[in-house]
Amino acid sequence: MKKFVDAPFLPTEVEIEQITEDSAKISAFPFESGYAITLAHPLRRLLMSSSVGYAPIAVKVEGAKHEFDSIRGMLEDIAIFIINLKELRFKIKGEEEQLEIEYSFSNAQEIKASALENDDVEIINGDHHLATINSDCTLNFSIIIQKGIGYVPSEDLRDLIPADFIPVDAFFTPVKKVTYDIEKILVEDNPNYEKAVFTVVTDGQISPIDAFKEAITTMYSQMSVFNKVFDLSEVKMVEATSSDSSIDLKDLIVKIEELNLSARSFNSLDRAGIKFVGDLALMSEVEVKSIKNLGKKSLEEISDKFAEIGYPIDGSLDEDTASALRKKLEQLKA
Repeated sequence: MKKFVDAPFLPTEVEIEQITEDSAKISAFPFESGYAITLAHPLRRLLMSSSVGYAPIAVKVEGAKHEFDSIRGMLEDIAIFIINLKELRFKIKGEEEQLEIEYSFSNAQEIKASALENDDVEIINGDHHLATINSDCTLNFSIIIQKGIGYVPSEDLRDLIPADFIPVDAFFTPVKKVTYDIEKILVEDNPNYEKAVFTVVTDGQISPIDAFKEAITTMYSQMSVFNKVFDLSEVKMVEATSSDSSIDLKDLIVKIEELNLSARSFNSLDRAGIKFVGDLALMSEVEVKSIKNLGKKSLEEISDKFAEIGYPIDGSLDEDTASALRKKLEQLKA
């Protein structure tokens, strides 16, 4: 017997299958008919376009004036050298968004990508060929490595790099391939529910699971623009079964500077106008992650500090506590 419903079915299950280190399957189900593809298509686009990666954006080769030049004693001309360089997959070890690194090679040898790894950068595809030089050659060059998303052609980089560098097409996206399948799944007696199965393959700069998490975070952050029109805090997806009454406002009106954060973390928060712990407590996790120049290590440091005072980032504040906190912060900032 069919029955009327007044809301779409909410999917409840997620399955993760790690195929290899750089590939995984993520499945979510059960969806109402038509809902799985509604979710899957934009997520695939976000995975391909919004995942953060690292790429060389410019190179300077001693003795070469332009990309059509050549270097004595190097088998490849500069154009081929740049093509090989574009295929290198870097990963900056620290929290810097841009690095300029100098390299020098001499004596007859084949230079592979692994030779470029140092204390500042990790090379993902170490076996990749870069250049071949003979005993008469000394190859000195500098690379600018940048953190970014998507693809940026070299023409758009000319005004962003030093004049003596040659711009390089930047392929930031660490996701190599994303596919999805929509499968039918049985729920009770209804065979028309759906299962969305994503297959994600990355180049090793990021795990496929982390890339998927980033895409979800990006989707949420893009949707947050509607917070300006609708008070989404009033939308309750699941009724709370209990409330945490242990939150003390005294912990939330502590100044950020009293948390003894690293200079990088403190400066990121300070530039964003965040002066008190309560400012962060009122933000969603997506909003915290969107703070400019707040890297992964800084976020982990802040999370640890919040855990010390017994309050996790993105913990749920009931409306009365949130309202009281806002009023108190307004008074302190007045």
